[in-house]
Amino acid sequence: MPKFCPSMMCVDFSRLPQEIEALEKAGADMLHIDVMDGHFVPNFALGIEDIKAIGKLATIPYDVHLMLTTPDPYIQQFADLGCAIIYVHAEAPLHLHRTLGNIRQAGAQAGVAINPGTSLSVLEEVLDITDVVMVMSVNPGFAGQPFVTGSVDKIKRLAQMIADRGLNTKIAIDGAISPQVVADLSDYVEYFVLGTAGLFRKECSYQNALDELRHRAEGESIVAEQL
Repeated sequence: MPKFCPSMMCVDFSRLPQEIEALEKAGADMLHIDVMDGHFVPNFALGIEDIKAIGKLATIPYDVHLMLTTPDPYIQQFADLGCAIIYVHAEAPLHLHRTLGNIRQAGAQAGVAINPGTSLSVLEEVLDITDVVMVMSVNPGFAGQPFVTGSVDKIKRLAQMIADRGLNTKIAIDGAISPQVVADLSDYVEYFVLGTAGLFRKECSYQNALDELRHRAEGESIVAEQL
């Protein structure tokens, strides 16, 4: 069964304790924290104090997605905050191999995120030191974008690349993850990052939405409203 990771960018921070409690009760596996610098992506998002607040409340693991032009100076800080996986973008660090090694040395799992326009070839020389590859199925920076359909084939090609090398690297996907995307890719993806398309929907609760996604991952066609 894949793991479902709510994007904390989508929660109501004025009700953070209640939001985290509801997500955990509904069966979320890991909380996903986006950090944006307004430079690598045209938006600002969560920061150090937000992560500290989440860390004090959460009883499940949480990761961090660094949408930063220069992530290297902050790796140890995020590891010290308890982030289980630290994702950096393949497009950002000058020395990606070194950056991934530094993440592991800091005590976190090393994650690489790749944008929709980035070829899988950037992973050729770092896949063996990467714990998780996160395929972006939208261009990073904003919630509510349409799913990039080419991401499905990209995920399958990545899975084959990992298998061909005999590696245990996991795959994550982030961006417009609907129940249909979960159904299509559950055989390949370990971590689904959930936003407005799959979890934070006005018409159903977190519990119903996650129940639906779990059923879709198992190949059962059940809509949230029927649960």
